[in-house]
Amino acid sequence: MKHTSALPDTPMALRQAWDDLKAQEPRLRIRDCAAQLGVSEAELLATTVGETAVRLQGDWPQLVKRLPDLGRVMSLTRNASCVLEHKGPFQKVDTFGEGDRAMGTVIGPIETRVFFKAWHVGFAVRLETPHGLQQSLQIFDREGTAVTKIYLQPESHQAVYDQLVADYRAEDQSNAQPTTPYAPETYATDVDREALLQDWAQLEDTHHFFGMLRKHQVHRLDALHLAEGRFAHRIAPEALASLLETAASTQLPIMIFAGNRGNLQIHQGKVRTIRVMGPWLNVLDPTFNMHLRQDHIDTAWIVEKPTTDGTVTALELYDPHKNLIAQLFGLRKPGVPEKSAWRALVAELPRL
Repeated sequence: MKHTSALPDTPMALRQAWDDLKAQEPRLRIRDCAAQLGVSEAELLATTVGETAVRLQGDWPQLVKRLPDLGRVMSLTRNASCVLEHKGPFQKVDTFGEGDRAMGTVIGPIETRVFFKAWHVGFAVRLETPHGLQQSLQIFDREGTAVTKIYLQPESHQAVYDQLVADYRAEDQSNAQPTTPYAPETYATDVDREALLQDWAQLEDTHHFFGMLRKHQVHRLDALHLAEGRFAHRIAPEALASLLETAASTQLPIMIFAGNRGNLQIHQGKVRTIRVMGPWLNVLDPTFNMHLRQDHIDTAWIVEKPTTDGTVTALELYDPHKNLIAQLFGLRKPGVPEKSAWRALVAELPRL
């Protein structure tokens, strides 16, 4: 329940409200505390600057280039409905573009696509927990929503972390964190369905899909509705669990994409341990965890995209606000056709 009747108007008041809430619900995570208090997670975290947090600012692409020096870490990226966690090193990092077009790719045990335009502020956080000292680097967008969090592991290089914190320590170490909302995206109201489908049929690469959506000024989910019956097919939201269980039992390698406006994290490989706990559908493997709120899935779609390597088939999940929760594919590389076993698995999902 969101406490919006009397929002704390100073960092000190916010910190006190947070402490009171934690006293009532000690197991509540900071993201959920922020939601209940009617503020962003970054605003809440900023109240701990000078105690357990240090505000960070600087050249974010250069920061990402230095992450491999940390050694083995845990990388976490999430949206409101899905969390992906990978343990391993940041291995091959490339950054390109400047200003709002600056991007990055991370290839290896941790795989991400980074959109630096949304990297607004960071914090280094050191927390004493029942399991020992927890140290992390946490990045937030201008609304105060988490973009990505990187947690040290026992094997991580402490001296590298300490140097990163020193090098990126912001001049401003106040307890207030201003936030600015993003303007809502605008889309065309009269999309030419036939022209859209014609362009869709002529796709040669999955990455060209984004350009097609921009050309027609159409929301991704609206495009699926327009393509329903041809390139898009609705399935029952609960089909995700059975798909993951079959992929696990047959050891079919898959890809899972989930993220937000500043970071997209990708799992590539097999999944083994699938567990449902309340509303959460979980993958609980040694180096990869996924936590997905099944009750947030409003619609689920099989989406087909033509490419020069043949049709690429995805499962896309959306919440009631038209936000993309996650995408799943059969594991493939450019130049290699989609695995027939993945296509057969998706074909078995009951369509609505």
